[in-house]
Amino acid sequence: MTRKPVLSGSGLWKPQHVITNEELVVAYNAYAEKFNQENSKEIENGKIEAKALSSAEFIEKASGIKARYAYIKDGILDVDRMRPKIPPRPEHELSHQAEIALNAAGLALNDANKDASEVDAVIVSCAYTERSYPAIAIEVQDALGIKGFGFDMLVACSAATFALQRAYEMVSAGTADCVLVINPELTSPQVNYRDRDSHFIFGDISTATIIESDQTCKSEHSYEILGTSAETVFSNNIRSNFGYITYATDDDPYGTDKLFHQQGRSVFKEVCPLAAKHITDHLEKLDLTPQDLKRWWLHQANLNMNLLISKRLLGRQATAEEAPIVLDEYANTASAGSLIAFNLYHKDLQQGDLGVICSFGAGYSIGSLVLKKRAIT
Repeated sequence: MTRKPVLSGSGLWKPQHVITNEELVVAYNAYAEKFNQENSKEIENGKIEAKALSSAEFIEKASGIKARYAYIKDGILDVDRMRPKIPPRPEHELSHQAEIALNAAGLALNDANKDASEVDAVIVSCAYTERSYPAIAIEVQDALGIKGFGFDMLVACSAATFALQRAYEMVSAGTADCVLVINPELTSPQVNYRDRDSHFIFGDISTATIIESDQTCKSEHSYEILGTSAETVFSNNIRSNFGYITYATDDDPYGTDKLFHQQGRSVFKEVCPLAAKHITDHLEKLDLTPQDLKRWWLHQANLNMNLLISKRLLGRQATAEEAPIVLDEYANTASAGSLIAFNLYHKDLQQGDLGVICSFGAGYSIGSLVLKKRAIT
């Protein structure tokens, strides 16, 4: 009997702490004013540039973001610190990232009506992992009591879609009957809260998804995966240079280049047409057109990017129902953004409705999965 991989469950966990644009701006502007005052002579002599002030209006106009969740809020708004104060945990305790991964995993398993004992593999895929080894996925696997295997993946903002494709391939090949994919996006430690152009971009979140064979699916809402597609084109326009080799280079391990930084205008100009073409080409391979799709679960990086991409695809502005935006509440959550949109906006679809999950980000990396709603049980 032919095995068809299906997406049978999903989970979205969010931290209890929220930081609004207004809170973030107060902290940033206090830092900027302090910096300008302390460096007034160098600024007057043209040796360094003054720090421009930020505003809630600027943030929302530039990105569509109004707030973001934070795993640890303490420290982020402290002008003398401006980074989360995450307490270290001893090696015998569950790691921070494994904890938020488990929070989402439990929700996805419940949504799919699955027990952890039915899972064969765990993939933890996100923009950053808090350590090199052992893999966070193996730690999660152990905590859930799963017999099988687990591994971590890092593909920046496309980590979720790329991992879902690996799960799809495993189920198709019969190397696993059920795969748990988790995206614990703990992004706040990599945000430069002293940079006006990026201090507002990211939020913390965790999503999880179940990919399994249609023969074992017992979920109320499930989706046949009609096809997957991935591509990468190297670019330096989105970058973080933090890594273990810094220990050997004698470079500042906490320098600004070690945090998230980007050439935003270049990213906008280059990624929008790449993403639109990627989706169009993927649909053509499946003998589909953009007009055949009911829902677009797009990567949540920037409101203006999503509006332009959907307009390129549809020839008109997509409605909020067609291409839901979650940036206002969640901000950019790296790879989890498109999965947040899916979690919040999929159960209203009817049998036979089509949708696409698509991510695009650093690399550049672009990934997509075309889904078809199965019969509601």
